[in-house]
Amino acid sequence: MRRRHLRGRLDFKYSPYLYISPFFILFALVGLFPLIYTFVVSINDWDLLSGAGDWVGLKNYQAELASPLFWNSLFNTFSIFLLSAIPQLVIATFIAAMLDQNIRAKTFWRMSVLVPYVVTPVAVTLIFSTAFDEKYGLINNLLGALNLDTIAWKTDVFPSHMAIATMVNWRWTGYNALILLAAMQAVPRELHESAAIDGAGAIRRFFSITLPSIRPTMIFVIITATIGGLQIFTEPKLFNPSSSVPGGPDRQYQTTVLYLWDLAFNRGDFGRASAVAWMLFLIIIVIGVINFLISGTIASSSDKRRPRRIPGRKAKRIKSHPTGSLRESANDE
Repeated sequence: MRRRHLRGRLDFKYSPYLYISPFFILFALVGLFPLIYTFVVSINDWDLLSGAGDWVGLKNYQAELASPLFWNSLFNTFSIFLLSAIPQLVIATFIAAMLDQNIRAKTFWRMSVLVPYVVTPVAVTLIFSTAFDEKYGLINNLLGALNLDTIAWKTDVFPSHMAIATMVNWRWTGYNALILLAAMQAVPRELHESAAIDGAGAIRRFFSITLPSIRPTMIFVIITATIGGLQIFTEPKLFNPSSSVPGGPDRQYQTTVLYLWDLAFNRGDFGRASAVAWMLFLIIIVIGVINFLISGTIASSSDKRRPRRIPGRKAKRIKSHPTGSLRESANDE
């Protein structure tokens, strides 16, 4: 009995750690170890063919911070990220609000917005690359039919960023809309009914009830969109397959991940490529912390605006007067 009791105590105390250990073991193998190994590579003169060379410390980081190509890739990354993330979240929120209404064939429309996410990124990029072709593309042909000037989608900086952002928005908007829709459906309907009885319209209920209620999900969508937007690679890589330089002839849409890929596999400089990877990793962490602080500030400010109960007071109650009339009284505790 004593041994059985001891085994029961040990099982109750240590079995939860055993159950969650596969995730942490897998994360250590495929996540933490490559991260540490990348940092080791970044502080060495590491070549693609010859392997590890001399220890150089932070010289790879200094070289990249002084490189105009690195800053150009960082500018392109943030430009495409802003052009894709902001419209994507706005449109996804609007679509989720529409799907949350009592419309016909709700399941069909909810599944339809997920279709672009099912299509592989390579197929999406090739389709949009053909549509945005400067000579024979569908977009320029439509502009020419309307007697408008054609646009150099693969040559100029801003048009190329707009074209790539369009690809990202087309693929990810429906996915984010379904996540926001799930959060909207978790909002109690009694809140909307009470607000409607008080005279609040649909727009007022959306901004006063729906958006504050889905704030945690909105923060999650913003953070995931930030991480994905700063790691964009497939779309700019395949946007112009005929270009010999990754990211366009003048690197006008070369993102940071595409730049480090060029450093690693075209130039063979694994050390500098690893340094770029670590700097991008730190940038993503900083932006994630900023998002967390901003969301915490918004949440705390909303809690301060929430009405509180006055201590030491009881709610008013109705009691009968000896003469038969009713009166209100508030009793202090």
